[in-house]
Amino acid sequence: MTPLHMYGSALIAALVLAGCTAQSAPSPTASEAPSALFDRPAADAQPGGKTTVYSNGRNAFSLPAANLNDAERTRFVVGNSFFKRNWVQAPASTTARDGLGPHFLARSCAGCHVQDGRAQPPDFHNPLAPQPFAGLLMRLSVPGTDAYGGPKPEPVYGDQFNTMGVNGVKGEGTLTLSYETIPGQYADGTAYALEKPIYHFTDLGYGPMAADVMVSPRIAPQVIGLGLLEAIAESDILANAKAQAATGGTIKGQPNYVWDAYGERMMLGRFGWKANVASVAHQSSAAFLGDIGITSKRFPHQACTPAQKDCLAAPTGNAKGKNGVEIEDYVLDEVIFYQSTLAPAARRNAQDEQVLRGEALFHAAQCAQCHRPSYRTSEALFPSLSSKALSGQDITPYTDLLLHDMGQALADGRPDFAANGQQWRTPPLWGIGLLPAVNNHQRLLHDGRARGVAEAILWHGGEAEPAREQFRHMPAPDRAALVQFVESL
Repeated sequence: MTPLHMYGSALIAALVLAGCTAQSAPSPTASEAPSALFDRPAADAQPGGKTTVYSNGRNAFSLPAANLNDAERTRFVVGNSFFKRNWVQAPASTTARDGLGPHFLARSCAGCHVQDGRAQPPDFHNPLAPQPFAGLLMRLSVPGTDAYGGPKPEPVYGDQFNTMGVNGVKGEGTLTLSYETIPGQYADGTAYALEKPIYHFTDLGYGPMAADVMVSPRIAPQVIGLGLLEAIAESDILANAKAQAATGGTIKGQPNYVWDAYGERMMLGRFGWKANVASVAHQSSAAFLGDIGITSKRFPHQACTPAQKDCLAAPTGNAKGKNGVEIEDYVLDEVIFYQSTLAPAARRNAQDEQVLRGEALFHAAQCAQCHRPSYRTSEALFPSLSSKALSGQDITPYTDLLLHDMGQALADGRPDFAANGQQWRTPPLWGIGLLPAVNNHQRLLHDGRARGVAEAILWHGGEAEPAREQFRHMPAPDRAALVQFVESL
């Protein structure tokens, strides 16, 4: 691709002018021209359609969809309670919330998703500061696949590394973090420095890991708009892949198909950093087990390996009235409903001159080929766990929900169902500009290595390398405008 600065001022001006007046339809159908799928949304489009909320403070990610009815708002409040309050070790008098562990990363869902937002990696620059790792999950596997075609767990430590254990159970070990500085410069000579994280496992509680272990870091993302993403028609997501395959250039997204415990079949992956989860219901239930150690109907067995004798011997939560598991079905259903109906917040400064210029540059650099702006939602995968209010909404999440090869610099080398070791799902961009207000940081990408939008773009490689180079060749004012647009989402 030609660097954007070589287009000439007249063409750039035309792009920006066109961007100020474009009123494209919110969600082209699969039968339209492939390029129409990635057009700019209408100027007055809001991220969640009628579900959109208007908040730009600390609670911007914690509000219910604006069009829920009163009964649904009650469900939302109940789910919110069990999402944010701590679970305790069994046995306990608080039988509704006992069963923590035996191994765990956090004592509540909100322990990783603080204010329903995004976690950040520990700040290694300040060795005196606390180094919490609750929101940074280390996936583990060895070559091969499990019974459903997913990753094969590491034989001693399972499918993730949990640093904490309840009384009488050892944590699996200690995780520390350091960084390698990667210097670079923009085409105009401006220098920058990226930081590549390096992870260290020490004090392993159950002996060494397998020599061929594969490790993948995953930061906990914000959880807004999940029900809306789930309600995007599968045909629309597959249309993204078809359109990308039909166009020139490097962008060639692929769907992932994964096992879903609620659908009890292979389904299209939409969630997780490698599109390795198909539904909000599966994600919620699996996280209760993996991150907090809470069993449920579809995940009834603790994730203790044969080598972890103390884990296997630990008491379970009060199973009386819970069908032998630690969270009752109706409670888990309300947590799933809560996560499905968390609303995206409205854009800020959408008509600002610099934001509009940045939007035109975003599209000119082909960023929208992966970060597809708009869809019209269809139906929930599991209607009883979501709301009809999420259907038929014109939304702007800026994602194609497909896997893309992002190059060696971001590779984890770990397959996950159909995803290979260099592929990642395109994350939605909605809410990025609110991270500083909600979580007091703006750490981006799958492991939080990027310290803002510009660094996230500079880490792009593989299929996204031409777009990255267009950004790197932009003059500083244009780079700033593009970043300002992304931060308005």
